[in-house]
Amino acid sequence: MDALNRSAKSGWRYDREEASLSDVYRTVGTGRPGSKLRRIAAFAGPGYMVAVGYMDPGNWATSLAGGSKFGYALLTVALLSNLMAIVLQSLCARLAIASGRDLAQACRDAYPKFISVPLWAFAEIAIIATDIAEVIGTAIGLNLIFGVPLELGVLITALDVFLILYLQRLGFRWIEAFIITLLGVIALCFGVQIFLADPEWGAVVRGFFPTTEIVSNPEMLYLALGILGATVMPHNLYLHSGIVQTRAYGHTLPEKREALTYATIDSTFALCFALLINASILILAAAAFNASGRTDIVELGEAHSLLSPLLGLAIAPTLFGIALLCCGLNSTVTATLAGQIVMEGFLRIKLQPWVRRLITRAIAIVPAAFVTIWYGNEGTAHLLILTQVVLSLQLSFAVFPLVMFTASKAKMGALVAPRWLSGIAYAIAVIIAGLNIKLLFDFVTG
Repeated sequence: MDALNRSAKSGWRYDREEASLSDVYRTVGTGRPGSKLRRIAAFAGPGYMVAVGYMDPGNWATSLAGGSKFGYALLTVALLSNLMAIVLQSLCARLAIASGRDLAQACRDAYPKFISVPLWAFAEIAIIATDIAEVIGTAIGLNLIFGVPLELGVLITALDVFLILYLQRLGFRWIEAFIITLLGVIALCFGVQIFLADPEWGAVVRGFFPTTEIVSNPEMLYLALGILGATVMPHNLYLHSGIVQTRAYGHTLPEKREALTYATIDSTFALCFALLINASILILAAAAFNASGRTDIVELGEAHSLLSPLLGLAIAPTLFGIALLCCGLNSTVTATLAGQIVMEGFLRIKLQPWVRRLITRAIAIVPAAFVTIWYGNEGTAHLLILTQVVLSLQLSFAVFPLVMFTASKAKMGALVAPRWLSGIAYAIAVIIAGLNIKLLFDFVTG
């Protein structure tokens, strides 16, 4: 009862409990004592792990389809989605540092079971949709580079569980280093491909300016929401609020403010990098396919096979396959960690780390394997786009609680989000919800 009373005074019903990912909680130093540059470097990492979710294989499918069909017009959606992501991920860091809770724990604390349990179910649906996209993308990457059958490729992706275990035994910094290394490979691959595609840069710049056709054209809106769902992903909100707490920042208010500043810098720079990758995928599709009259490219395998004759260099499809494989590997690692945070935070399940990871991975890989075997090569692209729209539909159930928590003075104390920031965040939440309602209306009316 005393604990309940103390928590009620702080705006939370219960005392803060053991953190999710407790085996890596506060295991990374913050560069103190040291220079400001050293402290910024110490906080760098979680943002890049979150950025992985903004360039996953599902994003490839929507960006390829959007770029091949509508040219550069949907670049504005990628830009706006990324700006939304920067705001929302900064709120995730704020929630974690101010309250010591990840988003899943905060939801279970703030809401009764008849609300928190459905929120958990929606989060699991989002993770399953994410993993379907990532497992299929990784399997396609293995198929394109090594000729591995899709069915076998899906099973191989399950090995990422053991990769996480091995890296985490070495330290959480090793997981971050693995992720950042693969991101570098992806950037290099796309840099070469964009150079070969030689896009019309004037059209690229115009593509970043919005047009009303995006809302009025149902087909364009469908792809736009797919890009939104692939960019601002629900599981990333849970993931970021968990892995920020791997840093051993202090407990005083000045130390928390400093930690929030550096964590926000980390996520902002990482998401700007993600925007470059997302834009590169769409620009490549527009320059290589739309410009040559191929407006119907939706399959990753088809895009791979056409790059060589269109760009005139045999290495182009190989670079495409390598980048896709790296994206898939990165995304499966971060989605597995997000699944663990969601399961522990909402359900308070405490198991051995390897058991937790196997369970959270199995929740997603079983349906992913079934779908891949059922559809094979044909139809996987449409399935990838559908998973991203499903993610967009789930997004509001994570965004609204996040915005409400960080806007509450009672829950956040001195680190409550400024009113202008909360206002922008609420506007983003309403825009996302409104676009999803429009999508459902268009779907119902044919």
